[in-house]
Order: sequence, then structure tokens, then C-alpha cells
Amino acid sequence: MNIQANRLDRGFSRYQQEFEEAALKALRSGWYILGNELNEFEKEFANYTGAKHCVGLASGLDALWITFRLLGIGEGDEVIVQANAYIACVMGITMNGAIPIFVEPDKYFNLDVSKIEMAITVKTKAILVVHLYGQASNMPEIIRIAKKHNLYVVEDCAQSHGAHFNGQMTGTFGDVGCFSFYPSKNLGAFGDAGAIVTNNESLANEFLVYRNYGSEKRYYNKVVGTNSRLDELQASMLRIRLKYLNELNDERKRICEYYLSHISNSLIKLPDIAMNAESVWHQFVVMTEERDRFKKYLESSNVGSIIHYPIPPHLSEAYAGLGYKKGAFPITEKYADKVLSLPLYNGMMEEEIRYVVLMVNEYGK
Repeated sequence: MNIQANRLDRGFSRYQQEFEEAALKALRSGWYILGNELNEFEKEFANYTGAKHCVGLASGLDALWITFRLLGIGEGDEVIVQANAYIACVMGITMNGAIPIFVEPDKYFNLDVSKIEMAITVKTKAILVVHLYGQASNMPEIIRIAKKHNLYVVEDCAQSHGAHFNGQMTGTFGDVGCFSFYPSKNLGAFGDAGAIVTNNESLANEFLVYRNYGSEKRYYNKVVGTNSRLDELQASMLRIRLKYLNELNDERKRICEYYLSHISNSLIKLPDIAMNAESVWHQFVVMTEERDRFKKYLESSNVGSIIHYPIPPHLSEAYAGLGYKKGAFPITEKYADKVLSLPLYNGMMEEEIRYVVLMVNEYGK
């Protein structure tokens, strides 16, 4: 048996006929940009999240940097972000000339709310919350802190499509929720795609203009915008996937519940879920002291795995200019050295799940 860390073909084959029919419909329409498929997806996704507005964009990174641009956050402004997030989160900040202020994560891999206020200065303009690995962050407390200090709250929901905290869906607590629909996401397209959701009508209208060269009407440009449009073909595919998102998330939850109840190895620390939080299990992330040894063992047992993420942004070559050295954020760096994501994907067969558990339990014996 050879089990990949992730595979997308089974997620396609399950709904293959619907995907193909939707694709042909979009192709035969003769309208490929800013058409009916996008309009309908934006309505459906807004309705799904509980937000008033959704604007489709070309990628999750575009959702982030355009958000900070339209919120007026730029040169010299500071944005608080957890240090263990994927580097795209930081890029969304720095592409506007703003400065990322890193805060350590908690034991759930999300932003440690107890450390936020210590990082706030007179230059702080926003908090970027990343619902990492699919688990919702403690949004009520973050919103309380943001209101106290008059800060924007931006949610990076690239891994948390459908996750709730206290019954409210991620992306709807702050000023803007940013989503990626990269193919491996819980709600994945068949190429790059993204979106934002917001309850602010004026801001939503700004996104609509900005994503289309700053044009509200063709050839009449209000601002210097960009080209970041979720195309009709991807929107049509996302509409199919969205219909089944709760079903797909429930499947991932069942797999992870099996992992949680059957993996028993003192060398492997299993993930925790915070009180009142829900995870849609974008990844099943364990920790172990000798991560690289464990990874090689799994590979020799034909079990794939992925490290999310081996190099924290503050230690990356891309952000060497920020001046951080190893040891600056010890919890983040410990996670980077110890985390490993076990196989998890829709369409995973029972015998594959059991085999992963068996191999993990045999490790070190």
C-alpha cells in the first residue's frame, strides 16, 4: 500500500459528471470573465458564510494584499500576525509597505490572544488572524482587543472554509475575511482562485472596482487598480464544490476523529481543539521530537507526509531584512522543527486510514 500525503483526483472523480457539465456550460456560454457564474458564486458563498458581500479574486494572496491596500494600511504601519503563519500572510502585509509584527502561537497553532496587547504600538493598524490548519481562532477575544485599540481585523481563512467559533463562521468576525481556493483547500478550485467576504457594502464596492483595473465601467478608471478576477470557469467549479462543502468537511472530520481515537504513541503529540472552536481539518498536524526521523520512517512505510511549515517567515531569506535571528520566536521555531502533517484527503479509503494509524503506532518500537 502506498498512501500519498494528499491527492486531489478522488475529490474530482466523486463529482466528475457535475464538474464536467459545469465546465462545459461555462465554456459554451462564450463569456469567460465577470459573468453569471461569478455573480452566482459570490451570492452563494456570501450566503454560506453568513456575510453580506463576497468578491471573487484571482488568489488568496491577492485577497490579502488588496484588503490591506483598501483599508489604507501602508508604509510604516504595523500589522500584528502570528509568527508561524504561511509566508503569504506576511507578503500581504509587506506588499503594501507595512510592517509585520510577529506574535507567538498558542498550543492550538493559532494566534496567542494573551500576547496580542503586548505587541500593540501607536503604529499598529490591524490584526491579521490566521485560522491555521482549519481550526477557528478565538475571535471574540481578538475582536474585543481590536475594538479597545481601534484596530482593523482581517481574517485569513485560506484553511478554514466552513469552520466556526461559537457557532459563527470564520471570515465574518472581522472587517474582511480572505479566502484562497487553491486546489488543495477544503473548498478548492482547479487552479488559482480567491475571494473576500465583508459586511461593509462600501468596502465591497471598492473591491469590485479595484480588482478590475480600478474600473467601475469599462474604460472609465476611478483608481489605479489591478487585474485580479475570479474567472467564470473556476467560479463554475467552485459552485459545484460549495454544494458539497459541508459533506466534504464532515468526511475530513471523521478521518481525523479516527486518528485521534486510534493513534496511541507516546512519541507523537496529537493536535488539540480549543473550547468553542471548530476545526474543518485542512491538515492533521502532529508533533514529535525527531520529526525528520519520523518522516523518513513513514516514507519507508509508504506513507506520505508534509511539513507545514519548515521555515518560519521571520527566518526566511525573503525577510532577512527584518533583522530577526534564530531564537527570536522560540515557540514558532519549535513548531517548525517538530510539526508533521499526516495523510488527509477526501476519498481516503478505510484501509488507508487504518494503515496510517498502524504505521504511526509502530513508530519507535
